[in-house]
Amino acid sequence: MTATPESPAAPTGSSDQPLSGVRGSFSPPPTRRVDQVDDHFGEVVEDPYRWLEDTTSSETAEWVAAQNEVTEAWLAQFPCREEIRLRLAEMFDYARHGAPFERGGRWFQSRNSGLQDQSLLYVMATPEDDGRVLLDPNALSEDGTVALSGLAVTEDGSRLAYATSMAGSDWMTWRVRDVESGDDLPDVLAWAKFGSASWVGDGSGFFYQAADRPASGEEYLQATSLPRVAFHRIGTRQDDDTVVFESPEQPEWLPHATVTEDGRYLLLSISRGTNPEERILVRELGSTGLPASGEWRPLVDGFEWKARVIANVGSRFYVLTNHTAERQRIVAVDLDRPDPSEWREVVPERDSLLLGARNCGGRLVCHFLEHACSRLDVYGLDGVPTGEVPLPAGSAIQVDFDAAPVEGRPESTLVHYVVGSWTDSGSLFGYDLASGESRLLRAAGAPVDQAAFLTEQVFVEASDHVRVPVFLVRRRDVGPDGNVPVLLYGYGGFDIPVTPTFDWARMVFVERGGMLAVANLRGGGEYGRPWHEAGRLANKQRVFDDFCDVARFLAASGWTRPDLIAINGRSNGGLLVGACVTQHPALFGAAVPGVGVLDMLRFHRFTIGWAWKSDFGDPEVEEEYRWLRAYSPLHNIRSGVAYPPTLVMTGDHDDRVVPGHSFKFAAALQAAQAETGAGGPVLIRIDSSAGHGHGKPVSKVIAEEADMLTFVEAALRGASAPS
Repeated sequence: MTATPESPAAPTGSSDQPLSGVRGSFSPPPTRRVDQVDDHFGEVVEDPYRWLEDTTSSETAEWVAAQNEVTEAWLAQFPCREEIRLRLAEMFDYARHGAPFERGGRWFQSRNSGLQDQSLLYVMATPEDDGRVLLDPNALSEDGTVALSGLAVTEDGSRLAYATSMAGSDWMTWRVRDVESGDDLPDVLAWAKFGSASWVGDGSGFFYQAADRPASGEEYLQATSLPRVAFHRIGTRQDDDTVVFESPEQPEWLPHATVTEDGRYLLLSISRGTNPEERILVRELGSTGLPASGEWRPLVDGFEWKARVIANVGSRFYVLTNHTAERQRIVAVDLDRPDPSEWREVVPERDSLLLGARNCGGRLVCHFLEHACSRLDVYGLDGVPTGEVPLPAGSAIQVDFDAAPVEGRPESTLVHYVVGSWTDSGSLFGYDLASGESRLLRAAGAPVDQAAFLTEQVFVEASDHVRVPVFLVRRRDVGPDGNVPVLLYGYGGFDIPVTPTFDWARMVFVERGGMLAVANLRGGGEYGRPWHEAGRLANKQRVFDDFCDVARFLAASGWTRPDLIAINGRSNGGLLVGACVTQHPALFGAAVPGVGVLDMLRFHRFTIGWAWKSDFGDPEVEEEYRWLRAYSPLHNIRSGVAYPPTLVMTGDHDDRVVPGHSFKFAAALQAAQAETGAGGPVLIRIDSSAGHGHGKPVSKVIAEEADMLTFVEAALRGASAPS
């Protein structure tokens, strides 16, 4: 289906200045080449910019400074940049509230008054209280680059374990704060990563995921394995922490420990890299808080299915799994009889994907995705449906992809959740499962007139005849006259769904007369296991094909044309943009790959990159190397090809997808574009004291998104403007 026109298209933006240098001559800083070649299964592959992988060298620092200087000068010529920055600041400046949660009669909530670089943690007497500030990360650094990256509160609400990260790094340092006084205890746990804290029932200590300290100077590059879970008892040194699980013989295992809400058991979920299939082990906790004597007992053994414990009643565990259910179901598993033949189905598989669930008041609040939009249905622990939590059409619960849908407790029927959409910045609701009463606690606060915009979902037929969902967001007065600028966004990987979520930059683009198109590509997590499998490993090229098919649809549907389509994605989505722009440059008018995985032959050699082999494949295995070499963006840049204007974006402290990916890709693309003498500028924007994106200060987000939108608007408008 296609969108129906309502009125003639509006102008792209308020500025109408000539855009010099958009498609004309452009001279980036020169980048030194080296004679680095590698032999991959008999194929010799050049890597002339290998030296840019060393982000600690003075030469790399000089290169970064020179590139940023050119990028800043190019962006500074466009007056729309300040207009966009000011509008972004206005749009950010509203109060934002997370879903409150209760521990020991106290309520806790994340809040941001608007332009605070980092959100604050409040403690309240009731979920609607003004409360008081318990933790203000903005006070921990002068530039707002220390972020809260993890928190856990004891069952009695008396202590907070909180983790902070610096400059966007994934490295975490845990501390403990007394909730009543607001003072920190002496406990400091350094060099943790990707984990959370889970308190034992009496609050005497917590479990966390530990890692070895990296070599000095290699904190942001060194490959890191995380096969250890430790227990920290309050008042002791980190060196004295007890290791409760480690797997040195299995360095690709990623364990995560959680104490059940009744405090009786320690659950150990283990994945192999980012593979969603897990095994779950259980140990009963003793009087000291540590696991009692005995071996780990398997609850879900092997690595055959996705499995996550939702709740337990004694030794009966409620597990969300895709075992014999491609779109997932919930089963009851008895710890004494864990064989799948003994599992009892509680919530059956449906046509929509069961994404998550939570035990609230003895009921399972289940989060389903219907074509990427949220639905909340409630079941008893006996599997009997008991109702639905009302949600606005076309909306989504605002949570991380694998999180519980609502905040709630087994002993209370009161739940809280935040729901939003592409044009709704998110409203906070409270809902009583017993009475069915729904209360709006905080309305969406972004200064956006939602009635002025229209969101539609269309289904694009891919080249292999599979229907790919695409959200189209525009002003109501914008119609398909063939000249509408489009920002096309995608991800398509790691079983992660892309759901309706308010994004300030995308909303400003739409306000200024453009159309946002968000594609739910294969490889993602919108439709369960088959959808993911269709876009991973040997099938990864399918993701790029889907994205290009969507671009072709947009150009053929009457809305736009190829030189008015800008593509954007981050991380795995940065790989998506890099692969598509190198394979089909004529399909796009601009490209913005952010913090992308762009060197598919060396991604596994840095930080946590090895874990992505479960989705990408292993470059050290010949068959899988062939898949990767065929689409690796860095290795498929061709001389003599005119590439569209491209802005590569990364952070100098990104220790997830190391910035060397972006550095090398930008250098190679600049060199190829210079040889061609055609196409658009190739720029790179390297943010300082910034990482992969989590915890980035609001001030830096505004600056980054203003530059991205300025680049896109200049490139797309300049497609038909004199240079």
